[in-house]
Amino acid sequence: MSAAAKARRHRRRLWGSLGYHGFGVLASLFFLAPFVWAGLASLRHGTESQSPPLPPWPTNGISFDAYAMLDTFGAGVWRHTFNSLLVSGGTVFLTVIVSLLAGYGFSRYRFPLKNALFVLIIATLMIPFQSILTPLFIILAKLGLNNSLLGLTLVYVTLQLPFSVFMMRNAFDAVPREIEEAARIDGARDFRLLVRVLLPLVMPGVATVAIFAFLNAWNEFLAALILLSDNDKYTLPVLMTAVRAGRLGAINWGAVQAGVMVMTIPCLLIFLALQRYYMRGLMAGAVK
Repeated sequence: MSAAAKARRHRRRLWGSLGYHGFGVLASLFFLAPFVWAGLASLRHGTESQSPPLPPWPTNGISFDAYAMLDTFGAGVWRHTFNSLLVSGGTVFLTVIVSLLAGYGFSRYRFPLKNALFVLIIATLMIPFQSILTPLFIILAKLGLNNSLLGLTLVYVTLQLPFSVFMMRNAFDAVPREIEEAARIDGARDFRLLVRVLLPLVMPGVATVAIFAFLNAWNEFLAALILLSDNDKYTLPVLMTAVRAGRLGAINWGAVQAGVMVMTIPCLLIFLALQRYYMRGLMAGAVK
């Protein structure tokens, strides 16, 4: 290859690399812009924070007045944040435990109507959530769990289980049976085998289930609004509706942006902490 051809090839690679990375930077800025906008708007000072965030950056210095104003709505932002964390954490814990055991059972055991039962579980994904709110409300009332965070958590777990069981069965199916057989030869039984041997191998699936369960429970609004009636038990999405509606028609935009940041930061932290397992879990489920 001549020197001129090598130079042209090098230039093409250079421009291709610049275009690829340039597009990546622009796409990143496009997705980060709303978060930066909300973060800057939530740090504006005093009365400036109450006006629409145009421009969003503070002109009179950085202040946390918007967060202080947000705490005056409802029972206080920390109370509603605690409610959301309690419901989301309980949803993640119960969903992971139940889907882990169910996925292991569907993947490794044979029992009558196994495939029919699995299809029935997956078929529930086609039922609109809004259509079963009234039956759920009646069931919770019969059980004495209406207007309780425990009842709301159980509803969220029920809604998450079909997808979670599907993901965990695929995760267990991806583990070679030879590993399980070797562990059984060494004396490991079902529960010990699941916890000591198989659980580390299906952690990508567990992380995927946990992320989806947390995000859906953290951001869910309709069930929390209908199934809860006590203001002190409302979750953050319900609080944000009150903040967005304002008082006497006056919307405090600083409080709105502060609420957006309070709701966004935990989701970002959870995703960044588990993103490696999350991507591996989604790929494993897609392959199976």
